Amino acid sequence: MIFTHVGGLFLQLSLWDLVSTSGPLPKAVMVILVLFSLCSWSVIFAKWAVFRRARSTNRTFLRAFRKSANLESMAVASEQFGRSPLLTVFDFGYAEVARQMKTRGSVTNPLALERVLQLGMSEEITRLERNMSLLATTAAVSPFIGLFGTVWGIIDAFQQLSTAGAASLRAVAPGISEALITTALGLAAAIPAAIFYNLFGSAVKEFAARMEDFILEFMNLMERSFE
Repeated sequence: MIFTHVGGLFLQLSLWDLVSTSGPLPKAVMVILVLFSLCSWSVIFAKWAVFRRARSTNRTFLRAFRKSANLESMAVASEQFGRSPLLTVFDFGYAEVARQMKTRGSVTNPLALERVLQLGMSEEITRLERNMSLLATTAAVSPFIGLFGTVWGIIDAFQQLSTAGAASLRAVAPGISEALITTALGLAAAIPAAIFYNLFGSAVKEFAARMEDFILEFMNLMERSFE
């Protein structure tokens, strides 16, 4: 009976009425959580598009690279592949090969070439990881912000109970509802951010492994080009 009565009270409460009648601090908590959620979803959609495009351009570029007879022919055709992570690594490596060829007539320092390729890989990983820290921050901070709103709502509920003159569920229901709303908003912001942060982190590791393999393929093609 008690649970039925409590449930009936909460069903009679309009969500918008609870939000609109909340105090300044609960409203501020809700606004912060909504902003975190909107920002994280914007990053999620943007990263999803970037990673999908990067996978597609990587496959196209790698097929063309493996068919190339030498670095020069690949460099001529490289502009058609858009923003491929592998193309960035290739551009770094080809620039170093061209520099050594210009100054020494041949590639005499393969270790320097490998370091330059690693720099290109590092730059591309940094680009792929851009804004992912916002997802990590949202996943880590939002539950605590929601918990703060929950604690504040419970405190407010007890204060209303103490001034009501009698122990009444109607006196504490609005404060508890505010607490539950902030908890729900905190979890709604944190859970998708945590899920996609882990998914995107795995995708970045996959890209890094692919670029490591490409460095070996680049070195092999460079050796064949100057045999």
